[in-house]
Amino acid sequence: MLRHEFQPGRLIAGTALVAAAVVYAGDAGGAWETPWFVVIPLVVGGLCLAGGVGAVTGLVRRRRGRPVSEGGDTGDRARTTGG
Repeated sequence: MLRHEFQPGRLIAGTALVAAAVVYAGDAGGAWETPWFVVIPLVVGGLCLAGGVGAVTGLVRRRRGRPVSEGGDTGDRARTTGG
């Protein structure tokens, strides 16, 4: 049972930021030398990709229609019964 909706845009954003953290951690640990400007395209590209994926996901969900949550009332019954 899912407790929340899967959001692939947030997954991509998190992956890009973790990758940036790994690059800086490797530099801090002495595993390799990383110029300061290398992480900027990684973070910006990851956030732009995440935004695009999030927008496409929103369009797909809007087009397919959202399922009614358990126990939730959409208000349709109140309008159709007249009262």
